[in-house]
Amino acid sequence: MDQEELPSPLARAAADRAPDPYAVLRIRDFTLYLVGRLVASFGQQMLVVAVGWELYERTGSALNLGLVGLTQMVPMILGTLPAGHVADNFERKRVILAMIAVIAAASLGLTLISALHAPVGWTYACLFVAGAARTFLWPASAAFLPYLVPRALFSRAVTWNSGAFHLSSVAGPAAGGALIALTHSAVPVYAFNVAAALFCFVMVALIRSRHTVTRREPMTLGSLLAGFKFVFQNRIIFGTITLDMFAVLLGGATALLPVYARDILQAGPGGLGLLQAAMPAGAVVCALILAHRPPLERAGRALLWAVTAFGVATIVFGVSKWFWLSFAMLFVCGAVDNVSVVIRHTLVQLLSPDEKRGRVSAVNSLFIGTSNELGGFRAGVVAHLFGPALANPLVTGAIISVVSGGVGTILVVAAVALIWPEIRRYGRLDG
Repeated sequence: MDQEELPSPLARAAADRAPDPYAVLRIRDFTLYLVGRLVASFGQQMLVVAVGWELYERTGSALNLGLVGLTQMVPMILGTLPAGHVADNFERKRVILAMIAVIAAASLGLTLISALHAPVGWTYACLFVAGAARTFLWPASAAFLPYLVPRALFSRAVTWNSGAFHLSSVAGPAAGGALIALTHSAVPVYAFNVAAALFCFVMVALIRSRHTVTRREPMTLGSLLAGFKFVFQNRIIFGTITLDMFAVLLGGATALLPVYARDILQAGPGGLGLLQAAMPAGAVVCALILAHRPPLERAGRALLWAVTAFGVATIVFGVSKWFWLSFAMLFVCGAVDNVSVVIRHTLVQLLSPDEKRGRVSAVNSLFIGTSNELGGFRAGVVAHLFGPALANPLVTGAIISVVSGGVGTILVVAAVALIWPEIRRYGRLDG
């Protein structure tokens, strides 16, 4: 089924009103998808807080907290290639529904484990199952999105979708923490996430658009690697993913926010909460701005400038000793990072053929997802290595880690602009 055949008369009318920032929200299927994803993401952000709080409450071990990230990263690494294959060779809506059901079941398991005070090993088992389900959910969901809106409105759909995720990143942790403080238990948070997943299941089930598989490929090594092959052959997609991956790997300062809040900015736990909310808040504001302006005319240049601004803001944050300047720089990081996310995701989906879109989306999620984890590791290692040789090891090491990451990000932008000049020349984001 070709993308051009998909839009209904209502969708085509919405495309004609493209300058209207809310045109895409009048497309029934996309609105169902967006609302379902917002509620599910809100519940997931609450769950992250509950898992960390309960594990530390029950074990008192920082190692147990570290194992949470590892437990969820392992299925991502092992399952990304099969997940992309499944997204391209099975009806994507059914894949999405099946994975949402698995996530709901895993959350129900967490609810029972917490209520019955079962061994914490079962918590990691549920997290592993949920991580595996999300690994299969992400490429199917990303590749399904182009079926919900006409091409002219796709960048706006990505903008609203990104904004919904970042809104949940601001409100979800606060709501999760408040509910735990009110009930002194993680059980209500887990139960809420079950309800949120079931609500998302209903919203997706009501979507009428369908992805039709014209020719199912057997799962071979060549089929599994087709996404990587396409990414490496398409210079714009490869350059864009490379740029974003290294920007996240080098420029992320979030792993060291506790150090900045306590020892550098003297802001305490309340300040840490504000600093953690700054980037998603900036992303939400940016999403609203992008939704209310015409599609980017020079998307490639905008991408390069956005990542450059991310690096500069990271450097300023790294050397800042004033809390509100630090908050403002993280806010800027969130805003310009959202520009990068919208451009990258739009290009990956629109430049990929439908029969490979799931596998390309899987490669994209693998690169960016692992770079998030490795970026935090890099920041901690650099701070640790440089700290002991300096007067104030922890503080000075953290500053060197963040500032060097920002400088590295800017150098990566320059390298990408030279190696992939096609990115500089890319024009309108709506194709």
